[in-house]
Amino acid sequence: MAVGKLSARQKMINLMYLVFIAMLAMNMSKQVLSAFGYMKEKLSASNIKVNDANESILSNLEAKAEENPGRYSEKYQNAQNIKSISDDFFNFINTVKSEVTPENFKGSKDYEAMVVEFPGDEYFFEKDEKFSEKGQLFVDNINGYREKIFEILGDSINPGLKEQIEKRFNTDEQETNNGRMQPWLVNRYKGFPLITTLTNLEQIQADIRTTEADVYNSLLGGALIDETKMTNYKAIVALDKTAYFSGEQVEGSIVLGKYDKTMVLEDENVDVNVPHSIEAGQLKLNFRAGNPGEHPIKGVFKFKQPDGTYLPLEFDSKYTVITEPSDAVISADKMNVVYRGLQNPLSISVPGVGDGNVQVNATGLRKVSAGKYVIVPQSGSEVNIRVTAKLSSGKTINTNKTFRIADVPAPMGAIRKETGATSMPKESLKRVAVEVVLPDFVFDLQFAVTGFSVKVPGQPTVVVNGPRMNDRAQAAIDKANRGDQVNIFDIKSSIVGEGSGLRVKTASPVLVEIK
Repeated sequence: MAVGKLSARQKMINLMYLVFIAMLAMNMSKQVLSAFGYMKEKLSASNIKVNDANESILSNLEAKAEENPGRYSEKYQNAQNIKSISDDFFNFINTVKSEVTPENFKGSKDYEAMVVEFPGDEYFFEKDEKFSEKGQLFVDNINGYREKIFEILGDSINPGLKEQIEKRFNTDEQETNNGRMQPWLVNRYKGFPLITTLTNLEQIQADIRTTEADVYNSLLGGALIDETKMTNYKAIVALDKTAYFSGEQVEGSIVLGKYDKTMVLEDENVDVNVPHSIEAGQLKLNFRAGNPGEHPIKGVFKFKQPDGTYLPLEFDSKYTVITEPSDAVISADKMNVVYRGLQNPLSISVPGVGDGNVQVNATGLRKVSAGKYVIVPQSGSEVNIRVTAKLSSGKTINTNKTFRIADVPAPMGAIRKETGATSMPKESLKRVAVEVVLPDFVFDLQFAVTGFSVKVPGQPTVVVNGPRMNDRAQAAIDKANRGDQVNIFDIKSSIVGEGSGLRVKTASPVLVEIK
């Protein structure tokens, strides 16, 4: 203001300026409070959508675990554990939100009235910056959730994912504007309006659901371990046969699987209990079989690491010497079961007996070449294969083997070969073709999509014939907003080519987020 005596008019003008500035500040404060309220609403809605998407991904992982337990069973168990602790923590935050909110504000959207700070201060603190019992429990639950995730995933967690989780749930001391270190809980919740406290709690719940999604996608994509680590190498004993007649020559190799072609085996770094030679990165075996019974083949490879230490890779196998076969050996080339309506290849032979002295009979079976057969089962749940063989001694042996008949499993819905959940612009979704795939199935079947249903949030479900969106589906997609989850489900298909007469189960759905 000006220095010196002011006129009555000037004093009035100055007073009006002060009142005007105060009114602007009050209006801005109300706008900020409302903005926090609207942000809280958006976070809440987003949490519901992300949770739905997580459920879809978890179902996809469950299906993979059923179809390929060797590869996905442990990952699915880890995902279930992550789901359990995430739901527990999410519900705990719900309890905190309920307890910190006074009764007169519960269910209210009058965010401008939620300027009071005492509910949060009374809940989290006893006096000044000392934590209350509930405040300490709140911090402990955040830290506990983070550490439980690391415990479940163990050393196999992706380093980048671990760093993200540490940042999201970090409760270390924080530096204030004046350079003083302050406890995280004080820095985030002390002296803040009720609406900002509730928004911060909603953000923690959003971090929980986002962390769930990140873990599920990491598990589903097989990104938990670094496949290039030397510790993943295995020493493998590969014999030409696993059983030999007495006096027969034993031939085979001991090799490294998976595997760095630049690796060179050196004799001084190999210790094995049978005669051998080294050729082209392999340990070649060549010796005469001993007496009937089991005989060990074991030893160790030693590889020098960059730090000068040696990594030992032990192997322990065995070979069996037999006298004369008493039974036929029947094994499926590609599977442990045979699939209905498909040409299932079988190898059937009797050790020591020529193909001309082996007869095989079964419903739907035909011979392809020496020792090779194809069986196409139709009805029933089992098929019995009967083998008769005449040994060189003149003795005849008869063997029966029962195989279980299984239907072709349900395929998975896919968009641009991506299953489960994906994202794309809605213009791309309108033009894309819906597909079905059977990943990791032993037969390379070809499918044609005959129809599906589309559900856009806020729009009626549209039924589509064929693999591409019809006009109604495209119109519904046009009304989708960025971030909406479009559900493509009830996907029906038929097999093209081999197995074309088989009934195909409904494929799993695909969730598409609009970018």
